[in-house]
Amino acid sequence: MNKMIKVAFHIALVFPASIVLACDYPALPRNLPDGATASKDEMLAGVKVISVYQETMAEYLTCIEADEIVAAQALARDDEEGKRQRKIMFDKKYDAAVDEQTKTVEQFNAEIRAYKSRSNE
Repeated sequence: MNKMIKVAFHIALVFPASIVLACDYPALPRNLPDGATASKDEMLAGVKVISVYQETMAEYLTCIEADEIVAAQALARDDEEGKRQRKIMFDKKYDAAVDEQTKTVEQFNAEIRAYKSRSNE
């Protein structure tokens, strides 16, 4: 029974914290220009879209870091397994966001290279 009370207490502490610090995952940029056919203005607009995406992703990562700190503090000091599990889940969440951001930016960089190679011909 004592363990059930501890679990309920942890849920009560963590649940309101996650509502207050709700972090919105940024949407992937849509309709980025195709470097093989885009104009200079379209490519420059794409650079702005990617820049906003990167800023939004940085805000998201900062938010989930803050959320994790609050949630970790809500765990009992002796709950090492809970802390370990939270760290594993946080690392996966953070790494997945960084991987998606890297992939998106690399894809756009390939479009920039395609545009530059076309405009240098």
